[in-house]
Amino acid sequence: VQLQASGGGSVQTGGSLRISCVASDRTVTRYGLAWFRQAPGKEREFVAAINDKGYSTYYADSVKGRFTISRDNAENTMYLQMDSLKPEDTAVYYCAQKVRASNYDDSNGYAYWGQGTLVTVSS
Repeated sequence: VQLQASGGGSVQTGGSLRISCVASDRTVTRYGLAWFRQAPGKEREFVAAINDKGYSTYYADSVKGRFTISRDNAENTMYLQMDSLKPEDTAVYYCAQKVRASNYDDSNGYAYWGQGTLVTVSS
């Protein structure tokens, strides 16, 4: 499966942005998905995850209450709605498919990483 993230851009502090991740085939509907991000000079970090049916979601403390993860299995697509954006949210955002049992925030449990989409938040 291939995952392609899109929708990144530049916004000001307090603004909103929605990014998307489209999968190349429907096998993705059987797996959990997640967003990770990597800021310049920093390690990749977990942002949010969602289970295969979309009933359970998980968030990093840094984005809880501001970001909302969702998925539309009919469209093989996952979304991340980002509100009240802060400069520290600036990063390349990657989507990935969960492929092995692990905590949802453990990047070692994921594969098929998309190419990433850049989100820039200016103050």
